[in-house]
Amino acid sequence: MEALAAANAVDTAYDGDALSARLDSAFSDLFGKPVEAMWVATGTAANSIALAAHVRPWQAVLCHEEAHIEVDECGAPALFNGGAKLMLLPGAGAKIDAATIDARMGAIRKDVHQVQPAAISITNASEYGLAWTPDEVATVGECARRHGLALHMDGARFANAVAHVGCTPADVTWRAGVDVLSFGCVKNGGMNAEALVFFNGMPAGVKEMRKRSGHLQSKGRYLAAQILAMIEGGLWLDNARSANRAAAIIAQAAGERLLHPVEANEIFLRLTAEEAATLRAAGFDFYDWGEGAARLVTSWQHAVGDVQPLADAIRAL
Repeated sequence: MEALAAANAVDTAYDGDALSARLDSAFSDLFGKPVEAMWVATGTAANSIALAAHVRPWQAVLCHEEAHIEVDECGAPALFNGGAKLMLLPGAGAKIDAATIDARMGAIRKDVHQVQPAAISITNASEYGLAWTPDEVATVGECARRHGLALHMDGARFANAVAHVGCTPADVTWRAGVDVLSFGCVKNGGMNAEALVFFNGMPAGVKEMRKRSGHLQSKGRYLAAQILAMIEGGLWLDNARSANRAAAIIAQAAGERLLHPVEANEIFLRLTAEEAATLRAAGFDFYDWGEGAARLVTSWQHAVGDVQPLADAIRAL
């Protein structure tokens, strides 16, 4: 909020302002190599523009069957890239692996009649809150190179994943073969800004896609200010560690109720309808996640005192 207030000064419109001009160098410092970065307002826009930059309308993106781009973005990737398909793959914990990718690629004839994949998209942390290690990403990255595919990482919870694994941002992205990252800010304390980070140069037409899709904001310095405030002083990792610690407190209380290991700030647990009603009656809010399950998400600002009452309530069920 302080960074937003400090940005309240006249400067060039769109992304010609001084703050937006710092994004490339700030992210280059963060990732340890020259990169190109730009802001957008939403994660859906970040994912869709990233994929549209690498996939033509007659091609496809390989992704997990429960990937956010498939389940929760209302068809936006197809809208942005003119109709390219999402080819869905299975995988435990919403992760895909090289063997599954190889099998799918091997089943596609290399002729004009069949849709040819052009990219792979993975989510870190995954839709079930699992963090990717550098070795896991590198295995998929090597697979992508072998098949001539670009590799996109949906990093809506990238900070939470890096905080859990304890690796450098570079180790789990470009060093492992990632071409473009959707760097999440909003889920980590930002107001309305996400970043796209291109590790091998920004493809032609990306900025035009942002404009054409209605995401080129005239006061872009306010988006840049949020992103810079996150990454230049390490706030992005501080916030993520706070959310992860809060999730760990709830996870410890949940015990055998857990459906997946808790590695970021999402908790998936078994709850009967009656148990869910009991928690809601006590004032707690969460998502139902199919029959007999729930999804809870901790915030960057949650402290022990905020989540301990919920942990105690779950333990008492």
